[in-house]
Parts: sequence; structure tokens; C-alpha cells
Amino acid sequence: MDTKELLKKVRKIEIKTRGLTSEIFAGQYHSAFKGRGMTFSEVREYTVGDDVRTIDWNVTARFNRPYVKVFEEERELTVILMIDVSGSQFFGSLRHKREYIAEIAGVLAFSAIENNDKIGVIFFSDKVEKFIPPAKGKRHTLRIISEILSFDPSSRGTNINEALKYLINAIKKRAIVFLISDFFADDFDKSLTIASRKHDLIAIKVNDPREREIPKMGLVQVLDAETGKYDWIDTDSKEVRQGLQKWFDDHHQSVKSSFSRSGIDFIHVFTGDDYVKELIQLFKRRMV
Repeated sequence: MDTKELLKKVRKIEIKTRGLTSEIFAGQYHSAFKGRGMTFSEVREYTVGDDVRTIDWNVTARFNRPYVKVFEEERELTVILMIDVSGSQFFGSLRHKREYIAEIAGVLAFSAIENNDKIGVIFFSDKVEKFIPPAKGKRHTLRIISEILSFDPSSRGTNINEALKYLINAIKKRAIVFLISDFFADDFDKSLTIASRKHDLIAIKVNDPREREIPKMGLVQVLDAETGKYDWIDTDSKEVRQGLQKWFDDHHQSVKSSFSRSGIDFIHVFTGDDYVKELIQLFKRRMV
């Protein structure tokens, strides 16, 4: 992609996502996430009605009577986008997944800066490819969108465990983290659980419709974008098509179960879906 084409795409996404942010998302983002970033203020004696989960057991043991931790809302939050840039993100029957992801990231980034929050990005494949530290401002957000569209990873595989380990070590302060991927990766349950205890983690699963269902096109050569291996498949075979659907559905259910066990909010979208509707529903669920 040359510079002129890249700038055109960035501008197009900016216009669309800033408009959505102004009209729909800024207020809902604030309601869904403000108040979830809390910082320790002081301890005081326990009173009836206090949440027992806030008891400071060290202070309680020292004074032989219960004390609770008091928290106050942070006025400024940090938002981290974890973007999967592995080979499978370049696939697209309707549009590349990475362009669809860039729009979602744009909405989230502009919503964050509208609420005076910092936004940062971790690009990952089977390793962490690049980290853009959290910052504010329109220019910073446009850089993020540009990087998502143009970034050329050095590796094509996917390792969510490595990405989450990096997040845990690199981001010390509690942050709102959007993990955006197709989640075609090995088991990452343990890292997911650890990361969700430290940060407010939300998963956005993005797939292309052809990853679940293929049309009848006869004998077709296909490329595994992550391994670089070619293979031939008979798309007219009912067994082949049903096998793909079953594999996808089983994998999707497994990923959903991982999110559920870790207590993580998530949405699932295909590149032909209206992600606006799904994000609105996500925000509303978090406002309850």
C-alpha cells in the first residue's frame, strides 16, 4: 500500500469513526468504563454494609478489628488495544479483517480521547511486534489507525499467551484492555485469567464469513496465511463444508468458554456485520 492510498484509507476511517464517536459512543463509553478505574485512597474502620471484599487483612490483623480499603474514581484512565497482526488478519472475502479491525479500533480510540483517556497499542503475532505507549490526542489516534492498516509483522503465527504476558509486565497501572483477534491460537486460558485480574479485559473476536462457510467452487488451492503452506480442498464436497463449519463452531464455543471462565466481556463479529450494534450492546451490558 503506497502512502497516498494509506492516507486516503486513514482519512476515510477517521471521518466514519469520529462521527460515530460524536453521535453514539462517547457518552456510552463514559458510562460503561468510567468508575471502573479505581485507585487506593485510605483505610478506615469497617462499618455494617461495607463490601467484605474491601477488607484490608494486614491492617485488620495489626489493630485486631476490621478495616476496609477506600478507593476513589480515577479521573483519567488508560486504554490499551491489543491487536492481532498475524497472517490470518490479511484474509478477507468481503474486506480484510485488519481494515475492519482498524475501524473498531478507531471508534474505541476516539471514544477514549473524547473522555480525556490515554490510548496505547500492542501489536502481536506469535510474539509482541510493536508497542505504542499510551498517549492522548487526535494525531496519536490517527497514527494508531495508520499503523493497524500498514504494519508489516515479522512473523505470521499467533501466540496470545505471549501477548498477555507482555501486557501484564509492561502495563503496571490497571487499564481497560481490548483484545482484538480471531483467536486462532493454542490454549491461553491461564494467561487470560491472570490478565483479567489485573486489568479490565474485553475480548473482540473478529472473523470472516468464509472461515466458517465456503461456497461451492470445485477443487480450490488454499493458503494457510500463518504457516505459508498450500493445500487443495474440494469445496463441492458436503463433507468438507460440514467439517469446516463443525471445526469453526467447536473452536468458537471453546473460546467463548475461556472468556466465560475468566469473567471477560466479549463480542463476536463477522466482517460483514454491523460492529456498531455489537459495541452498543456491549456498552449497555456494562452499564447495568
